[in-house]
Amino acid sequence: MTEPVAVVLAAGKGTRMKSDLPKVLCQANQRPLIDWVLDALEAAGIQKFLVVVGYKEELVREALQNRSGVSFVLQDQQLGTGHAVKVCEEHLENHQGPALVVAGDSPMIQPDSIRTLLQGFESENLDCLLGTLHKENPYGLGRIVRDEAGGFLGIVEEKDATDEQKAITEVNMSTYIFRPEHLLWALSQLKNNNRQGEYYLTDCPSILRQSGRRVNALAVLKPCEALSVNTVDELAEVEVELKKLAGS
Repeated sequence: MTEPVAVVLAAGKGTRMKSDLPKVLCQANQRPLIDWVLDALEAAGIQKFLVVVGYKEELVREALQNRSGVSFVLQDQQLGTGHAVKVCEEHLENHQGPALVVAGDSPMIQPDSIRTLLQGFESENLDCLLGTLHKENPYGLGRIVRDEAGGFLGIVEEKDATDEQKAITEVNMSTYIFRPEHLLWALSQLKNNNRQGEYYLTDCPSILRQSGRRVNALAVLKPCEALSVNTVDELAEVEVELKKLAGS
C-alpha cells in the first residue's frame, strides 16, 4: 500500500467541556485527547499527519511540537468539517496514497480498526470507505442507508431521518478513507445551504457514489469507539474505558 496520510480535525473549541482549551487538548487520564488519537494512528502504521488547527492554534502546535510527521494546517474560519478538510488541499493534491480523516477528539479510536479499514480500502479498490458500527441506541447519530443488495447509499442525520431510517442501527463515526483526488473533487461540490451555513464532510461519500465512484461502509469499529467526548460526563466515561483497555 502507498503510504497513507491522516487528516486529524483539531480546530474546535471545548465549550461543552467547560474549558477554554481547544477541545483536543482536554485531558483523558492526564493526556490530551489528541495524543490518544495520534498514538492509535501511529500504532496502525501511519507516519504522516495533517493536523487542522483553528481555535487557540498555538496551544495545539505547542502540545504536539515534539511529534514526528506532523504538519499543521490552519482553518481560520470554522465553516464545517468539509471546509476543515478542504484547507488541506495543497497537502493532499499530490499525495498518492489513501487519505484517512478522523476527529482529533476521539480518544477511543483503535489501531486494529484503522488497519482493517486501510486493508479493506485497498483490497476492494475503493474511492471512499467509511468506518461504521452498530449501536443499540443510535439516537443522535447519522444512519448508514444501504440498498437492497447492501450497497452504501448515504448518511442520513437524525433530524432528517424517517421513522424507518431511525430504526437503522449502523451509524457513522466520522472515520473515513478517501482517494485524495476524488476527495478534493467532492469537497469542491459541497454546498452550505443548511441552517448552520457549513460545509459537511458527511455529504462527500454520497456525492462520490452518485458520480459513479466506488464507495462502501464497513461496520468494523468496536463498541468502545462509539464513545464520544462532548461533555464532562462523557469524558469520565471514556476515562473508565481507557483504563479498562490499558489493563487488558
